[in-house]
Amino acid sequence: MTPALGPDGRLPTGPVRGKHRSAVAAPMARPRTRIQQRNSETILEAALEVFSQQGFRGATLDQIAEVAGLSKPNLLYYFASKEAIHGALLSGLLATWLNPLRAMDPDGDPVAELLGYVRRKLELSRDFPRESRLFANEMLQGAPRIRAALEGELRDLVQEKSAVLQRWMDEGRLAPVHPVHLIFSVWALTQHYADFDVQVRAVLGKAAADPFPEAGQFLEVLFRRLLEP
Repeated sequence: MTPALGPDGRLPTGPVRGKHRSAVAAPMARPRTRIQQRNSETILEAALEVFSQQGFRGATLDQIAEVAGLSKPNLLYYFASKEAIHGALLSGLLATWLNPLRAMDPDGDPVAELLGYVRRKLELSRDFPRESRLFANEMLQGAPRIRAALEGELRDLVQEKSAVLQRWMDEGRLAPVHPVHLIFSVWALTQHYADFDVQVRAVLGKAAADPFPEAGQFLEVLFRRLLEP
């Protein structure tokens, strides 16, 4: 039987599927063409939509292929499995999620830096609600596909920034609170607006309104009162 051509009209450079294949993308010895890059991005965008609505267990490759407007064989040319697509999404998401905390400047004004972090996290919830729900779904399942990163990269960063917070508190520049739980509270109070968007809008009674400006004002008052020494 003649093997199926890939979406760029060439024969695939490696096996289309199999447990030994890369967990991120189909093996390609040559740099990707613009068509290949575009199709890969289309698949990830479609997968984000499906995973954020259905969760990992409820999502299927057929659903992702349908939303992407590609055939299932074409999809499998780029990604070996549902797990591979999900892993690629989570890897990119974790970097995005950590950037606001990384941006906290140890040499800056403590209250201003904390409020800046709160604003950046709230902006992520506003601009990337599907990504937030994808991350939340992974946590609810026990983080089987991202636990190593949580116990490594994320934990290390939180410890690093907690040490900065503790130093500011020791210097009398921030009110004394538990630094790690302070970071947890920022996560909870900002990501809520993405993960529970339907509940937020239902309770507010403004289905077409944007809750984020009011949320930003409230959180600034809350954290300023909490943190100012």
